[in-house]
Amino acid sequence: MNTSTADASIFRDVRWIASPVVGGPRTSAPAPYLRKSFRLTSAPLRACLHVTALGCYQAEINGQSVHDTVFVPGWTDYRVRIPYQSYDVTNLLRGGDNALGAILGDGWYCGHIAEKDRQFYGDRPRFLARLEATLPDGQTFSLATDGSWKTTTGPILQSDLIMGESYDARLELGPWSSPAFDDSAWLPVRVEADPGVSLVAQTWPPVRRQEILPGRPCGQQNLPWAPKFHRFDLGQNITGRLRISVRGKRGTTLSLVHAEVLNPDGSLYTENLRSARATDHYTLRGGDAETWEPRFTFHGFRYAEIRWQGQSDDLEILSVEGIVLHSDTPRTGHFSCSHPLLNQLTHNILWGQKGNFLEVPTDCPQRDERLGWTGDAQVFIRTATFFMDVHGFFRKWLQDMRDAQGTAGDIPPVIPHTGSFGLPGDGGPAWADAAFICPWTIYQRYGDLDILRDHYDCMARYMAYLEKEKVLGFIRCHPEKDGWGGFGDWLALDGSGRIDGGTPKDLIGTAFYAHNADILAQTAKLLDHSDDASRWRALHQNIVQAFRNRFVTPDGLIAAGTQTAYVLALHFHLVPEVVRSVTARQLVRLIELNGWKLGTGFVGTPYLLHVLEATGHLDVAYRLLEQEAFPSWLFPVKNGATTIWERWDGWTPEKGFQDKGMNSFNHYAYGAVGDWMVSTVAGLEAAAPGYKEILFKPRPGGSLTHAEARLHTPHGETAIRWELKDQTLQLQLTVPQGTMATLSLPPGWSASKTSLEPGTHALQAVKG
Repeated sequence: MNTSTADASIFRDVRWIASPVVGGPRTSAPAPYLRKSFRLTSAPLRACLHVTALGCYQAEINGQSVHDTVFVPGWTDYRVRIPYQSYDVTNLLRGGDNALGAILGDGWYCGHIAEKDRQFYGDRPRFLARLEATLPDGQTFSLATDGSWKTTTGPILQSDLIMGESYDARLELGPWSSPAFDDSAWLPVRVEADPGVSLVAQTWPPVRRQEILPGRPCGQQNLPWAPKFHRFDLGQNITGRLRISVRGKRGTTLSLVHAEVLNPDGSLYTENLRSARATDHYTLRGGDAETWEPRFTFHGFRYAEIRWQGQSDDLEILSVEGIVLHSDTPRTGHFSCSHPLLNQLTHNILWGQKGNFLEVPTDCPQRDERLGWTGDAQVFIRTATFFMDVHGFFRKWLQDMRDAQGTAGDIPPVIPHTGSFGLPGDGGPAWADAAFICPWTIYQRYGDLDILRDHYDCMARYMAYLEKEKVLGFIRCHPEKDGWGGFGDWLALDGSGRIDGGTPKDLIGTAFYAHNADILAQTAKLLDHSDDASRWRALHQNIVQAFRNRFVTPDGLIAAGTQTAYVLALHFHLVPEVVRSVTARQLVRLIELNGWKLGTGFVGTPYLLHVLEATGHLDVAYRLLEQEAFPSWLFPVKNGATTIWERWDGWTPEKGFQDKGMNSFNHYAYGAVGDWMVSTVAGLEAAAPGYKEILFKPRPGGSLTHAEARLHTPHGETAIRWELKDQTLQLQLTVPQGTMATLSLPPGWSASKTSLEPGTHALQAVKG
């Protein structure tokens, strides 16, 4: 795909077209097939297809697919901007007769979004394209969508991202995008009004098929009087869909039902899907073996059942495969250590990221939600930047955020903003603050100053909104100013029994308000906005003082007895330095009183181990990391998890499954611990934006005897491996060209050198 050869003017005078067939708020319509035949005097020297849709498209020329991407053009707020793609199609065209066609899916445009009915953005999918070719004689050829195109429906009877796809192979059209195809029975297209929205070239990674996992049989039912099913296990909770190869009787309809986990009796646990059917249907054409994979849907699942009615010998299942889908964000980071359960936790973190980085950073891929929650994204972004290259992915999403920002400056809790679940216009503390944390993290990890430049006004507008609507006396979410106050410490197990935790919302709000001001002050300085930098620095100081006056006692105790309250106060440096050690000891005391277990939710968990390490309690941090009893990071691992759970108590032996209304087994937020595992357990951290300077700071602890991390940075690969051996710390370090590195050893350890030039280094550190 080439996105740099065109600009939106290429679509001048091109018409949007659509099928006359339309669905309703709860009823899908068959997928439209569109085509246009044309003639070239000779094979072109160069040809480019510029194309987009409202919905999803699959484009074909002369019977061949134009692209290997999935769900294009992707998900943006189609009321603000619509991305388009440009493809080099020179080799697909020939002299003589040609044909261009497309299949359209509902996608996010007119399919179900979260719990909503269909048709949130529009009533039916639409298509827009221009083909440009240069011929050997210097002439140019142009073909655009207009009223001369034709349309029909075919085997795709419904295509919905959340509900699933239905396909009747008996209705297949044959070589419908080939020039010799007879389209005389097809209908004229509808010419649609221009929506008047900006068209922008896609510069971010598209969704692609990434991996194929074999499905292993794990159960079946072949009773003569009951529906038949064969159950399969992929061995991994994925985001994607099945590809099946079968042979059977013509007209046999298969139902492909998906689930993340199994009930105690071995049946599929689907109650947590809420209204999402997550079921595909395939009707056989009969005869030879036939292979099918849905085109315009995806599911979150590990297990699947193929169900059908009829005789057992009506169907022969030849193969079942899981097709893994996610945005094309290549793997960049690797971590491993001597603890097998921590290695599995790392695996789960990575697969949670794969499963939820599809177009936008979603919360979950399985139920009727799949939204770009801001809180989840900011919690996890530091970990995300290690495991995969998410630079372009977040650049796109932050543009979506700017598109969604309210006229008053408010930032919605989900991006793109859909108004789902009756959510407020402002995401509140730790959610809307993704507007600060995400661009700042991308700058730190990739050295991209432009992302701060592009996003600066968005941040400043949100701070102005807070000052006007949410702040009283430098206290954000003050009860006299803000009756809602945000989502709190979401899903904390701090004994409060509240889904939003027991940490006061004004404490959380003010802590993040201070953090925002700090980020803005640093950003303004980097952008040479000296007056703004001084203003934000003064605001930060005022917020810190207000926090201390309201929430910190003279002895260093926090006026809320939760782990998260102490974590935020310490991590954002909101307690006076003179009492910081007292505050840290009280945090440790709270952990001890909780049976040496964490009690934090979405807000406190990302910073918990960092705070314990920074305040001299590395041993407690390792004790929490290696804790295997509930609640802990390793409890789900010991109970078969292959991704990160939404809740600490998604399942327990005593209570079974948690609330079916909100119980995802693929939520990446608690995987934020991966950042600490990399930066402290292995000891790899960026000391300057974009890893221009690298800090190696291994901190062995707990039961670990070795750990390692390697990362492909903008400058090349950097790596660290340490091993405790005979009272020495054996180190292998890699510093990429064009950078420099510093080795920071644990207190009491020393090595022959700590300043490292580019190259590989084998060092030995000793105590004393």
